[in-house]
Amino acid sequence: MQSHEILREVFQECSPKQVAADLGLSLSMIYKWAEPPEPDAGSGSTNPLDRIDALLRCTNDRRLIHWICQRAGGFFILNPKLSKPHPSYLIPATNEIVQEFADLLAVIASAAADNQISQREAQNIRARWEELKSVTEGFVACCEQGNFTPLRNSTSSSSESR
Repeated sequence: MQSHEILREVFQECSPKQVAADLGLSLSMIYKWAEPPEPDAGSGSTNPLDRIDALLRCTNDRRLIHWICQRAGGFFILNPKLSKPHPSYLIPATNEIVQEFADLLAVIASAAADNQISQREAQNIRARWEELKSVTEGFVACCEQGNFTPLRNSTSSSSESR
């Protein structure tokens, strides 16, 4: 879906007039965001979604996306790179998720032992949680694709590092 199509859908539920007022922009500018870009005709306007995409591409810094996701009450998980199907690695991948969850619980238990969570402990918990989400998302994506080669590669490299 193109950015202008998303904005067009959003403006069906949220008043473009209100958006213009809240952002201090003209109503015509808001409507231009929901139009397809026409470089030759010059009638379209680069919308904020396209600008964020361009900023991400030129900086290659995912902190931008993490910040946006956090502001929206969520989080960003990078999609795994998938290759050929190889279902024989399902069990080790499942074990890796269980191990990541156990590691998260160990970090939480250690941090909570004194009935307080310091900032550093909170950062450690967040880091383990992000790792668990990433491993689990990779597993789910491989299940959806029927392709477990990335899991095989992941479990063999992570078992060597433990």
